[in-house]
Amino acid sequence: MQRTEILILGGGLVGLTIALALDKHGISTVVVDPADPAKTLSDSFDGRASAIASASWRMLEAIGIADALAPHGCKIRRIEVRDGLSKDALDFTPKDDALGTMVENRILRRVLREAALAATHVDLRQPAKAASVERNAGGVTATLDDGSVMRADLLVAAEGRNSPTREAAGIRIANWKYESAAIISAFDHSLPHDNVAHEIFYPEGPFALLPMLPGNRSALVWTVDAKDAAGVMALSDHAFAVEAQKRTGNILGDLSAAAPRSTYPLGFHHAAQITGERLALVGDAAHGIHPIAGQGLNLGFRDVAALTEVLVEGSRIGLDFGDAQTLAHYQRWRSTDALSVSVATDTLNRLFAIPGKPARAVRRFGLGAVQKIAPLKSLFMAEARGESGTVPKLLQGVSV
Repeated sequence: MQRTEILILGGGLVGLTIALALDKHGISTVVVDPADPAKTLSDSFDGRASAIASASWRMLEAIGIADALAPHGCKIRRIEVRDGLSKDALDFTPKDDALGTMVENRILRRVLREAALAATHVDLRQPAKAASVERNAGGVTATLDDGSVMRADLLVAAEGRNSPTREAAGIRIANWKYESAAIISAFDHSLPHDNVAHEIFYPEGPFALLPMLPGNRSALVWTVDAKDAAGVMALSDHAFAVEAQKRTGNILGDLSAAAPRSTYPLGFHHAAQITGERLALVGDAAHGIHPIAGQGLNLGFRDVAALTEVLVEGSRIGLDFGDAQTLAHYQRWRSTDALSVSVATDTLNRLFAIPGKPARAVRRFGLGAVQKIAPLKSLFMAEARGESGTVPKLLQGVSV
């Protein structure tokens, strides 16, 4: 039987990040993930990219990941938001730090894996599965599919939206599906992006262009009606570029060199609670939101920073890592913030989906008002940067 302090089920972006954050504080983890790295690290596996908020980036600096990511990351120095092809845009331009950094998921996944393999206190088991898991007042015991047995103080579920651990714990979720799908790709364009992200809202959903390296390439997240997704995926590269360009209003000039496309259905879910007996949920296991504001991964990183902080501080006063008091602190800290962001993104998506000229006029008036009211604009910018609410120490760039 192997003894560890924390057992993490799920070795995706959030699972590996919390393992590394805990490693920096001398806390041992075993990470169990069923994915085959030969597949997940290949160029063709996942064409998605993530907008890492500036606070999340500070955490990656604090745990020693940012330097390896920096050569591959493109800073977002301004965000322009439009209702359709309106010439008037709501722009967010911070005076100091960037709003965030765009990084391809495959690069982030590779850097995290390499760091985990080199970490002193991380034991990465991949591919591997937990055949059985038992949680009780005395601790957590898991038997892996290779027969090895793990004993830990706390189980962290980082398995994604369909978390089997969450289901086994009987934790209920509020969830629904949107009648839409996201089309993921990237394009070269004839005009430089100048580190500007564009979010253009149409009734069927947002159309986002996100700056990538080099300066004439942008990632695309295009929300379409679910019934139209198959047709968009079936378009030739040329036809796909033509259709996408119609929706850009030529902001970036001519589009070309479309990257391979992928698509996935969009939905919302939020766990009624994010803790149980010797159990904590993080990332998509706890909450899944619409990509309208690019905050999904950043919500997971906020979970990482908060959970790391409560575990480290609890251990300093002699509490067990699975102590109910420690987990209650995590529950209180994260549940309100995650719910508020989830509801806000859902409401924003529904607001921009209302068709008709009256609704469009109201939206454009609202965007104009935010543009002119400095405190309100600053509030939105703080949320985009991950700096709203009670900010965990790691998101401030310092160790706990």
